[in-house]
Amino acid sequence: MFERIHHVAIICSNYPRSKHFYTEVLGLRVIAETYRETRQSYKLDLQLPDGSQIELFSFPDAPPRPSYPEAQGLRHLAFAVKDVEHAKSHLEQQGITVEPVRVDELTQKAFTFFSDPDGLPLEIYQC
Repeated sequence: MFERIHHVAIICSNYPRSKHFYTEVLGLRVIAETYRETRQSYKLDLQLPDGSQIELFSFPDAPPRPSYPEAQGLRHLAFAVKDVEHAKSHLEQQGITVEPVRVDELTQKAFTFFSDPDGLPLEIYQC
């Protein structure tokens, strides 16, 4: 019945900063950008090469995430990459702090974590 994840929605605290992070640092392609006057809210539709999408929202006075990373709800968002070390190096060159690379004991795949501008935990995972 379900075929794949279509999109993940993220609410940010600073729209220009998060837009820069997801488009310029992570290199996601902009599909559409909409400002909704009645909600005083931006919605930025971003796409990865496989067609999956991230919807980036800005809402006035959105509450912050309760804790990191073990709060109930979405734990983290993982991006598949061919080379974790290369992706880590690219992020660090952009001024992003990235944790040391680890190996998943179950899959033997390399992975590491970093955060978006609002502290949302993001993972890069060897595909």
